[in-house]
Amino acid sequence: MKQILVIMGHPSCESLCAQLADTYRAAALAAGAQVTLLELAKLKFDLNLNAGYRGEQPLEPDLVKAQHLIAEADHLVFIFPSWWASMPALLKGFLDRVFLPGFAFKYRSDSPFPEKLLRGKTARIIITMDAPAWYYKWFNGAPGLRLLKFATLEFCGVKPVKYNLFGPVRKAPERRLQGFIAKTAELGRRMV
Repeated sequence: MKQILVIMGHPSCESLCAQLADTYRAAALAAGAQVTLLELAKLKFDLNLNAGYRGEQPLEPDLVKAQHLIAEADHLVFIFPSWWASMPALLKGFLDRVFLPGFAFKYRSDSPFPEKLLRGKTARIIITMDAPAWYYKWFNGAPGLRLLKFATLEFCGVKPVKYNLFGPVRKAPERRLQGFIAKTAELGRRMV
């Protein structure tokens, strides 16, 4: 049975991102996957990696659990809004605190390239935005997507990493929002 972890990175559990996360979870469950929904807004942890990688910062219980869920998952799904063309501080802080050396990657003394400790996992990124998706991708250069896809997930061995950009959502007609929800349900049913 495929193990899927859905990580909802919007600080509000009453958002379109939360609805998309619930939709993906329900569709994947119905298709036979084992699915866990991790709503970052409900976790208790310090967003700051206070000493960088130079010092020890014990993980809070919620982050210990998050690392366990990531380690057990076959497929990771990240759902979040694009804020300032990137991601909410909540999600960035989660990545800083959880995707640590020794868990997600390991430095090598004989190579500039890390040992990728999350090999064998795949991922899907779903980003909502107020701008049109083409504007985010072609004019802004998709910085939030690039940061998560290349500089975090693939750096740690997660591959392939596929994505969907949903926008604009602000002032979108209901049929457009329902299209985003239907697409998310399809991704969940296919468990991709």
